[in-house]
Amino acid sequence: MGGRRRAGEGPGEGGGGAGAGPGPGSPEPRCPAPESLVPESVEPEEPAPGLGERLARVALTRLTEPGDEKVGRWLRELGAEELVRGLTGAGPPPPGAGKERLAGCRARAATLDPRRDLGRVAGLGGRFLCPGDREWPAQLNDLGDARPIGLWARGEADLRLWALRSVAVVGARACTDYGSYVSATLGTGLAELGWAVVSGAAYGVDGAAHRGALAAGGATLAVLACGVDVPYPRGHTELIGRIAEQGLVLAELPPGGHPTRSRFVLRNRVIAALTRGTVVVEAQYRSGSLVTARRARDLGRHTMGIPGPVTSGLSAGVHELLREGACVVTDAAEIAELVGGMGELAPERRGPVVPRDLLTPALAAVLEAVPGGAGGDRELIARDAGRDRDRTLHHLHELQALGFVERCGDHWKLTGPTSTSGTTKPPGRRPSVRRGGS
Repeated sequence: MGGRRRAGEGPGEGGGGAGAGPGPGSPEPRCPAPESLVPESVEPEEPAPGLGERLARVALTRLTEPGDEKVGRWLRELGAEELVRGLTGAGPPPPGAGKERLAGCRARAATLDPRRDLGRVAGLGGRFLCPGDREWPAQLNDLGDARPIGLWARGEADLRLWALRSVAVVGARACTDYGSYVSATLGTGLAELGWAVVSGAAYGVDGAAHRGALAAGGATLAVLACGVDVPYPRGHTELIGRIAEQGLVLAELPPGGHPTRSRFVLRNRVIAALTRGTVVVEAQYRSGSLVTARRARDLGRHTMGIPGPVTSGLSAGVHELLREGACVVTDAAEIAELVGGMGELAPERRGPVVPRDLLTPALAAVLEAVPGGAGGDRELIARDAGRDRDRTLHHLHELQALGFVERCGDHWKLTGPTSTSGTTKPPGRRPSVRRGGS
């Protein structure tokens, strides 16, 4: 699979094999991995795992908990197969393993059947990804010994290519209407810009972000704190099914794995490491979304926050994150400018152009010198504008033609507000231009 891919080609856009497109009846997602972000070679950094290694890692997803750095160190030092033997009593225990841990692993070992687990997920159109697989996202290795043992995946998209151009959108489960609207808008906007939207499929911000991306026919990934065959929360069963058809559903837990409070927290590190940046939309001080953002920051990823009302407790956590150095963003274009490649700039933001903006500096100076009210004579205006009398008179006539001033005998005064076309609006309102004003 060497060589550079162009946008619209290969696994990221629904090519064959592991990167095939969405399921029947689903809109084709936009490719989240354009040429500018795909490396010259996407070959894995580690050797491809053999069958024994893969089966052992499948077993470890049942024997151990996600994110356990001690297990990660054992895995690195001993290898998956030897570690499984040590934890199940078929070989010497790993160094430093306590009796309680070994007893728990041996109890879980009674139901081990890695081939059955692989078959269950394959029946859902899924697979198990290991470090060394072509599809393994190398950025997960930044987690060190806390990186996933493997990832269960549902969906036909290529995880490695999609993750190259992905952004996490996370936030409160009990979000406000404002938070839901902003999240959906970000999901849609990012999808339209060719970014994959990553979240946790929870109620509130997560679900709104996923729906926004799906509505735009974009790429979206859900990282669950349970098995990929366990729709959680139950109310999002249909949503998770749509994500599996149009995008990807990922999990560290084996089939049937149920969520717990600690597993939600540990799941967040995968979201943080997988993406190029994390955006928080509404979060209280004690929020798992802030854990995700701070983990992203510690990993060198971009952290961003959507500001909200200072009177809202649901925005208090976001504002605290911004005080810690996260970037303020307000829409998808600003996010893309921050996390994207060179040239991906948000549109320039400025107020509306008013007629005075179109005046030359000389005309603007003379206009500024025209007094309000009854106005003033040419000598007064010339002196205040710092210009000679004849040149000032020329400029006053030009300003009269444009509708900014009018002549009353020897005096010149301001007219009413002008439109952008230079015509005078109906009388009855005092002019907005004042001496010394902007």
